[in-house]
Amino acid sequence: MYKPTDFEQQQLNFFNFNASCGMALDEGNEWIKNGTRLPWKAWEAMYAAMFPGIKGQVAKSCRMVIGSFIIQLRMGFSDRDLVKQLQENPYYQYFIGLDEFQHGQPFTPSLLSIWRTRLTAEFVIKANDLLCDAMPKPQKRSKSFGLKTSGTLVATQICDATVAPQRIRFPQDTSLLNEARVKLESMIDWFCLEYSLEKPRTYRKVAHKDFLTFAKSKKPSYDKIRDAVKVQLGYVSRDLKYIDAFLLEGHKLDKKYEDNLATIRKLYEQQKYMYDNKTHKVKDRIVSISQPYVRPIVRGKASKPTEFGAKIHLSIDERGFARIEHLSFDSYNEGPMLQNALEAYKYRSGHYPSRVLVDQLYRTTGNIAFCKENGIRISGPKLGRPTKDKVKRESAKKVTDQDNVDRIQIERFFSTAKRRNGMGLIDRKREDTSLMTIAFSVMVTNIFGTFKLAVEEIEKENDESVKKK
Repeated sequence: MYKPTDFEQQQLNFFNFNASCGMALDEGNEWIKNGTRLPWKAWEAMYAAMFPGIKGQVAKSCRMVIGSFIIQLRMGFSDRDLVKQLQENPYYQYFIGLDEFQHGQPFTPSLLSIWRTRLTAEFVIKANDLLCDAMPKPQKRSKSFGLKTSGTLVATQICDATVAPQRIRFPQDTSLLNEARVKLESMIDWFCLEYSLEKPRTYRKVAHKDFLTFAKSKKPSYDKIRDAVKVQLGYVSRDLKYIDAFLLEGHKLDKKYEDNLATIRKLYEQQKYMYDNKTHKVKDRIVSISQPYVRPIVRGKASKPTEFGAKIHLSIDERGFARIEHLSFDSYNEGPMLQNALEAYKYRSGHYPSRVLVDQLYRTTGNIAFCKENGIRISGPKLGRPTKDKVKRESAKKVTDQDNVDRIQIERFFSTAKRRNGMGLIDRKREDTSLMTIAFSVMVTNIFGTFKLAVEEIEKENDESVKKK
């Protein structure tokens, strides 16, 4: 069950929050400021809906749950380090909503795993939208946002996609098959031990030696790679036949091995197909046995032509707030999603943006026609031959250059989210928790970037209006 928080009566007082230690908290600390600015009440209404029952142990508060993940992603703590820091730091305790400083642990580290499965990616995306909607729109914006024209905000939307890399071993066909062979051998050992069966001949020592011989070669040729894959396929095929024979005899496999067995079967089929057809492409290719949901995303970059992780399609409005348009581990073309992003912008604001800043991938015939029909200027050169009028040509070039400068805002957001807020390398083992972490990273980047600057901008406008009066 969940007990809602009375925000009107429970107001945290930072002057006597740390009275037990003989000192008061600093009012200018960023955790104190964010603790009073964030829309906790709106988030709690969503969080409380997850607890329809009125019986059972009272769950931790929404502010403690969401606040803990914000601190963890912002500071890069592990689960144990996070609980330790919460125990020692009064500013963190204030941020997660404690009434006063306490020396004990606010919760155990194991609770974080339960919270990750409870807070889905859809929940975090909605929470991020509430964060973006909670901030009033200022009349002006500083030049650091790159969206200022003639001193006023221009209705703008920037769209782009990136990959949040997953922490997996670089997938090589031979290493994946060798890992599958080792796991199958452990399943065979379990069968023989559990049902007192005679161990079949698996040639595990010979297989291990064959793999080490190939792995130690510095630059194996194409033929050597195919030979190594063929040998490993033979070992995996033999072990799968042994396991199928055990299952046909009526023996049941332990539940902890079922998922791995299904993944290995699919991996073997894919590797056999690619070997027989001399190709490296197959639908829904498995690149990790422990994380079979991870897919290779071909980006075409010079440093990383292929990345492994979830692909996130993001949009940024003229205020600088980022919203997740699509998030999935499956590879997709983000170009056709531009129209849906523009429709979502219209749904939120009541009108289409005046301009949309995108790269060349979005400039399809359908998207250009859609933007022209709805009075949206899409970035990039106009179709057809350039005009012979020098003045118009220079004016168009100036607009294009300014669009390219303004579009850097989304690249800056991606860089900050990956370098500073936990999206640079996702180390979660489950698909749902990985997507939740990526969505939280976007929200944390909004909180400590755009949201913080927007609040300061509004406070500055209010101070100027008070001085004028």
